[in-house]
Amino acid sequence: MDMNTRPGRRLRCAIYTRKSSEEGLDMEFNSLDAQREACEAYIASQKSEGWVATRDRYDDGGFSGGNLDRPGLKQLLADIDDGLIDVVVVYKIDRLSRALMDFSKLVEVFYRNGVTFVSVTQSFNTTTSMGRLTLNSLLSFAQFEREVIGERIRDKVAASRKRGIWMGGYVPLGYDVQDRKLVINEAEAASVRRIFERFVELGSATMLAKELRREGFRSKQGTLIDKGYLYRVLRNRVYRGEAVHKGKAYPGEHDAIVTDKIWDQVDAILQGNRHARSSNSRMQTPAPLKGLIFTDTGAAMTPTATKKRGKLYRYYVSMDVIKNRTTADDSGGDQAPVRLPAGMVEDAIVTEVRRILQTPEVVTQVLAALKRDQVSEAEAIAALHDFNTLWAQLFPLEQARIIQLLVRRVTVTAAGLEVDIRREGVAGVIRETIAPRDMEVAE
Repeated sequence: MDMNTRPGRRLRCAIYTRKSSEEGLDMEFNSLDAQREACEAYIASQKSEGWVATRDRYDDGGFSGGNLDRPGLKQLLADIDDGLIDVVVVYKIDRLSRALMDFSKLVEVFYRNGVTFVSVTQSFNTTTSMGRLTLNSLLSFAQFEREVIGERIRDKVAASRKRGIWMGGYVPLGYDVQDRKLVINEAEAASVRRIFERFVELGSATMLAKELRREGFRSKQGTLIDKGYLYRVLRNRVYRGEAVHKGKAYPGEHDAIVTDKIWDQVDAILQGNRHARSSNSRMQTPAPLKGLIFTDTGAAMTPTATKKRGKLYRYYVSMDVIKNRTTADDSGGDQAPVRLPAGMVEDAIVTEVRRILQTPEVVTQVLAALKRDQVSEAEAIAALHDFNTLWAQLFPLEQARIIQLLVRRVTVTAAGLEVDIRREGVAGVIRETIAPRDMEVAE
């Protein structure tokens, strides 16, 4: 092979070895040793050309060739950049990389540093166009082989799941793994059955989560449960004795923890709750403080609504309550309210906004901003004073838009409400009242 060598030149040859799995690496003579021995023999055959193997070892045992995140390879590239290597020798091309794009990056590094790449079992010279063509062809087949292996593994997993075989991963509460199979953990299974039965009695994951948290109920990982965890348990078909693959359920080889009857009861409640939530979300309920109101602990307060006897009741409720997170209320301390009637708090915010709009500092700031728009001082002052009248004429959606423009944040404390006004937005709102364009004013 023509390596573009000059007589008497000493070529430092680095041997790179890799094995995807760690299996067999503890043997006295393993796969990495076999690769190195073949490469050393090849280098010895090129002794007349000045080839000499370096003493440093560049081995990656247990690392995939699908990426470049390998310690041995990183060290090899660093030594190449330092000018310590002239030739890289591997047993097969895919030992260096199985990904075409990654290999292209490596070849660029080799070319930039004048390094030649040699495969012992696949003879070619990367310094020639034919060698590069051969390299790309062989590497494409290596990548194809890797993809075929991946497809084969995915097909095996799918076939196993369809036969009800557990294929590893997260072990659900109520089960342990023995001989790669799910077996019932009786103590945990009792807790699972209680969750299902109690949910049927209460009909509410929120109430059940609060009850279980008070009792110190914990997940298999040792963390206190929340409503989201309960939903995952109640919807997990493994407790019905089924294995699920890509949304389809198949009879599992493990034993069920809950009966079909209790599963169907829970499913009916969950379906009913879902339809109720969908209906509530479609209600055209104004929520001008959505995204603006928080508790003094920093928890957002989200708008909710219930309908009783044909009348709609709106609230802002802390996400701590909705997510069943522990709050200071649990300890009995002096605490800001975590649930407020929406109408009451919205009226209080509007009143505060009106008050702030009349303060001298805000009036001065608005006049200065509108003066640049050639709005007269008399018009601006009149608009500020007429804000109350205008507000009463706006549709709820437009009122919500104005609130979003004027209010930066509302903080609910034990002492009351703290309102942070967007003073930079006041001038824009007043400008719209003077020359309304898109304001939805009721006729």
